[in-house]
Amino acid sequence: MPHIPSNWSDLPFFTEDWPAINKALNADPREILPPKDRRFAALNAARPNDVRVVILGQDPYPTRGHANGLAFSVEPDVQPLPRSLKNIYSELETDLGILRPNGDLSDWAQQGVLLLNTALSVPAGEANAHQKLGWDRLVYQVLDRVSGRPTAFILWGNNAQKLERHIRPGPHLILKTAHPSPLSARRGFFGSRPFSSVNNWLTDQGQTPIAW
Repeated sequence: MPHIPSNWSDLPFFTEDWPAINKALNADPREILPPKDRRFAALNAARPNDVRVVILGQDPYPTRGHANGLAFSVEPDVQPLPRSLKNIYSELETDLGILRPNGDLSDWAQQGVLLLNTALSVPAGEANAHQKLGWDRLVYQVLDRVSGRPTAFILWGNNAQKLERHIRPGPHLILKTAHPSPLSARRGFFGSRPFSSVNNWLTDQGQTPIAW
């Protein structure tokens, strides 16, 4: 069984929902991504009080070798980059002039950027197949927890934007644009400048900007 992230273990999800989800995953004969030890990587990377920015993905990459438990991220040796990540990097270069060396976003996570998918598992080659497995209840509870403090939320695409109702009212930054996928990136993602917007907001809050 994947290790329950200790800093989040008091969420009701882990006693009320996780046992059944874990049982279903173990009974599934298909290859499930990411590997078990990476399933809660996003939560293991950040304590609730350290989260400053939330970026919501949909579900893990269904391509073998891509999903590593952090939304949109891949391991450093993965080439070519997934198309959504390639578009994110294109916008990052346009926005801040930053060129990243590879697709690993773990350094973002270490700075308090919660890279959370709305489903934390996917069968290899079957995108969205676990969207109704019950992971959504974990996401609702995480959003409620982190929005107890002023936080920046980046909601790319309709699926992420529907979750805004689980964010507590407060002096947050909430950015909503099209998803960076090739199907929608040109409908408002490109040119949205989310990275500089977040850093300007963090600076106004008296916080250190993210080194994107």
